[in-house]
Amino acid sequence: MYNSDMPTRAELPTSKQLIRSTLIALVTAIVLLVTVIFPAEYGIDPTGIGRVLGLKEMGDIKTQLAQEAAADKTTNSLVVTSDIKEIETPAITEFQGEKPVWKDRVLLALKPGQGAEVKLMMQQGEQATFEWKAKGGAVNFDAHGDGNGNAISYEKGRGAIEDQGVLTAPFTGNHGWFFRNRNDHTVMVILRTSGEYAEVRRVF
Repeated sequence: MYNSDMPTRAELPTSKQLIRSTLIALVTAIVLLVTVIFPAEYGIDPTGIGRVLGLKEMGDIKTQLAQEAAADKTTNSLVVTSDIKEIETPAITEFQGEKPVWKDRVLLALKPGQGAEVKLMMQQGEQATFEWKAKGGAVNFDAHGDGNGNAISYEKGRGAIEDQGVLTAPFTGNHGWFFRNRNDHTVMVILRTSGEYAEVRRVF
């Protein structure tokens, strides 16, 4: 015995109704593809709606990150720009010699007004090579260290899009960076590190 009655022919949708429903679903899928998926995933925005909704920026960042990841996988290194910022403190020095081979990479998607802190656990005298870049806008940053009652400020910056160098720990503790996004849109910060440290972790 069946739990429900079989539908009658009159209750079944007609061919015209099926075609109409299929066309509606197809048009809806195309609209979503053009206005949402293309801008958010690939940065392609033929209608301009993605830019208004903030999706195109997200897609541009994803595309840039995918390109950089592919380049990292191929060369296992990052091309260091010649525009290296001079740093006065002796705890952070500029790159010298061959291009670094990165050990860790941290991605920070910072919403408007959001901050994030990344620290390296280092012993006194250890050195860590680093480079970070901001995609989608500039950020404020504070490079500092603390541990065992000690504290040090290496460098601070406002409206910066990148920085790089070698951090030397003057004492055992946590040494790293605090980033703050003061833009009205999301910014992606990509931090790459290598060298002498136990681990890298995001504090918050």
